Amino acid sequence: MRMNDLTSPQKAAAVVVSLGTENASAIYKYLSQEDIEKLTIEVAKLGHLSAEVTEDVLSDFYKGCLTQKMVTDGGMEYAKNVLQKAFGDNAANALLERVHRTLQQRSFGFIRKSDTKSLYSILSRERAQTIALVLSYIDSEQAAEIISDLPERKRLQVVEAIARMESASPEAIKIVEAEIKRKFSGIVTTDFTDIGGVDYIADVMNHLDRGSEKYIFDELGKRDGKLAETIRKKMFVFEDITTLDNRSIQRFIRECDMRDLVYALKSTTPQIKEALFANMSTRMAESVQADLEILGNVRLREVEEAQQRIVAKIRQLEERGDIIINKGGKDDIVV
Repeated sequence: MRMNDLTSPQKAAAVVVSLGTENASAIYKYLSQEDIEKLTIEVAKLGHLSAEVTEDVLSDFYKGCLTQKMVTDGGMEYAKNVLQKAFGDNAANALLERVHRTLQQRSFGFIRKSDTKSLYSILSRERAQTIALVLSYIDSEQAAEIISDLPERKRLQVVEAIARMESASPEAIKIVEAEIKRKFSGIVTTDFTDIGGVDYIADVMNHLDRGSEKYIFDELGKRDGKLAETIRKKMFVFEDITTLDNRSIQRFIRECDMRDLVYALKSTTPQIKEALFANMSTRMAESVQADLEILGNVRLREVEEAQQRIVAKIRQLEERGDIIINKGGKDDIVV
């Protein structure tokens, strides 16, 4: 067995075993009851590890501890510079990514355990910058739900604040914790870690309803067109259907509900209509056209929900590798 064959809990168990009972018991004092139970089970199941594997696990553990200390004491950039000199670029990046994930999971952990309604009732009264900081530490789908429920003006401010966010210092975390400590029992963290940013807010925007998505892009475009376009390029929205190749359009059309196609085409651009009809069979195009003619007036919300379901289907197909979405940059297609 090699170190890479071990899971993270198994590696933790290997470290505990190698430390001996006295040192292991000292570590146990700092663990929660749940973690103690999980770790004890892994220790019991671990079995025999060769001296080479144990040495590799301990070396990896030491590097992780060293990286976390450097990040905590000096920040991500400082840690990156030191690690690159010590271990090389690839090893440094891998260590930083692992510690980054660990720190994110630890920070605001008490908030992530709360339900969305409770979170909203507390955060909705906070400043946009405070909300942005907190949301950057929780699941993107949960963050999207909270943003969707915010008043329009604050919703836009929060999205913009997250997109512009790059890192948070211990002082910033302490300020946020002070503002919400009456509602949550918080933990003051001492890490410098990348949070928020365009990639994160693009993921959040992917989970927003169509109406909120359009409003935010319209308003953000007026205030900072470059930022709006940067976020948009990281996403796939309904209007981007015209950028898909014919094969991809034909593929998602086969997956879509006919009713959604009809409703989505009720209020859209001529370019999108042309792209869709051009990739339907003659019989299907005639059927959709006929349904459109008899559809009559429909609520805008119904149109937007149909468009959102189509976009969700397109994203699912891309995740499965069935279609390709060209987002530019590193995603450019090589012919």
